[in-house]
Amino acid sequence: MEPTYINPGAKEIAELTANGCRALDWKRVKFHPNTDFSRFHNLSLEGDIRFGASDHTNIYENARIVNCIFGDYVTIRNIGIKLENCHIGNRARIENVGSVTFEPEALCGVRTEVSVLDETGSRPVIIYPGLTAQIALLMAREPKWSELHLRPILLDYIDSRKYFVGIGNDAVVENCDELLNVSVGREVTVSGALSLKDGSIINNAAPGKALAFIGSGVDAENFIVEDGRLDSGALVRNCYIGQGATLEKRFTAHDSLFFANCSMENGEACAVFAGPYTVSMHKSSLLIGVQTSFMNAGSGTNQSNHMYKLGPVHWGVLERGVKTSSSSYLMLGAKIGAFSLLMGAHKTHPDSSQFPFSYLFGDDRGATVVVPGVMLRSCGLMRDEQKWPARDRRLKRKLPLLDRIVFEVLNPITVEAMLTALDVIDTLLSRPADDDRYLRYRGMKFTRASLERARHLYELAIYKYLSLRLGDNEFPDKKEDGEIYEWVDMSGLLLPRPLLKEAMKKESIEKLKELFDNAFEAYPELEKEWIANRFDDRWRRPNEVIKAYAQDFDHMIEEDRHRYLDDLNYQNEMLRL
Repeated sequence: MEPTYINPGAKEIAELTANGCRALDWKRVKFHPNTDFSRFHNLSLEGDIRFGASDHTNIYENARIVNCIFGDYVTIRNIGIKLENCHIGNRARIENVGSVTFEPEALCGVRTEVSVLDETGSRPVIIYPGLTAQIALLMAREPKWSELHLRPILLDYIDSRKYFVGIGNDAVVENCDELLNVSVGREVTVSGALSLKDGSIINNAAPGKALAFIGSGVDAENFIVEDGRLDSGALVRNCYIGQGATLEKRFTAHDSLFFANCSMENGEACAVFAGPYTVSMHKSSLLIGVQTSFMNAGSGTNQSNHMYKLGPVHWGVLERGVKTSSSSYLMLGAKIGAFSLLMGAHKTHPDSSQFPFSYLFGDDRGATVVVPGVMLRSCGLMRDEQKWPARDRRLKRKLPLLDRIVFEVLNPITVEAMLTALDVIDTLLSRPADDDRYLRYRGMKFTRASLERARHLYELAIYKYLSLRLGDNEFPDKKEDGEIYEWVDMSGLLLPRPLLKEAMKKESIEKLKELFDNAFEAYPELEKEWIANRFDDRWRRPNEVIKAYAQDFDHMIEEDRHRYLDDLNYQNEMLRL
């Protein structure tokens, strides 16, 4: 039962006045019956104020307090300017802070529109607590549908929910300059921030397991940090930082979205849709106008989205697992196939989505030379698949997982691309080469030898995939009425396109999230159905034949691993004292 709060009597007012406290109207100030008045010093009280219970650790001093509600056992010390329109939770601590202010009806970052991909704002993503990578991708990639169908539903959903505005239970705000309209969730620590305006810092984790944190020198405006981390001078404008995502070491970001377990340091992001496990660690790297996931950006990575004609309207897609080498450059729009390595400068707007696992070299004229499939030989590819789940910062926190992630490197999307590539390779090899001995396709250049080698690599990888999924079982029978569906990578979640079309018909955010959750749970069964319908007699070999091909694939990976270790041992020997 909530206690009855009381106004201070003459004795209490005299004690508070002797301690340097002043109130414009003591009748608008209320106290918990167990409040210790001796711990209030040099307070200026204005408007409607309510103080909770005190204990021996509770201290209030040097603050101008306007229209605030305090929970039990709150610590307020050395507030340089004022606390205004605040709801302070139980056991919260605010120390050495310039000001904590909430304007009436502050939204605290909720409903901020992020101009992702296209900087001109034609693909806005509305951010809110609980935003998932899948729903955000729908907003960004289907802007007309989003404007006409999703936006009204989403705004009704946001308006129907009550979001916490204030400083939550057990939160710590210390050594900061200014907080304006910034909601700090329970158990969240904000320590040393420079300036925070119009944002929410949300903790969904179990008690004692908070991920959400704001550290020293952070300057952020119009943002939501949900189980994420900003630290060491990060500069953020109009951004969502999702579960397990970290921006630090003076990383600069505006109009960008960062989902599960992204790690961003030193560089810059502009209008970036950073899907799960996007990593950029270097000072000279600029990601701009691209969609990524499972990406690793090398030093000096750069993109162009502005041709100085119609503004920064160009954007592109780096499919899952793309890596960029040092000083790589990509002129957008472009689409780079999954698990490819991008090297040099690329200025011909390539679309390599049909050729996953490739090396892409930029020649001296900015054309893209593709060596398809060669990444399949790398021992690092399978290592990536194992390390991503092991590095999931969301685990062991007992929080609801917002972003749904399928980690498999060999999956219906990459395998479908390889199956398509085999047909394209046959077509290309049937043509004569150009005068420079290259075969050209979709803004890319291939050598005949690289295409012939890719045909073998893709076949091995497809059989490896079938071996992994079938195990000791025979091929599932193809259904007579079974259709072959295209699959879509929804920023980590893989699902057949018919489910995506079904999702776009949903009339509520809850139903939309439910569909994505169900698709994630049903992924193994949906994949089995796809295998049964997609593979014809060419691939329906006896189990022992499929395993033999898979063993050849494994042997290729092991050979690469041994070569790498031998080279590493040689280098270490060379560098010995």
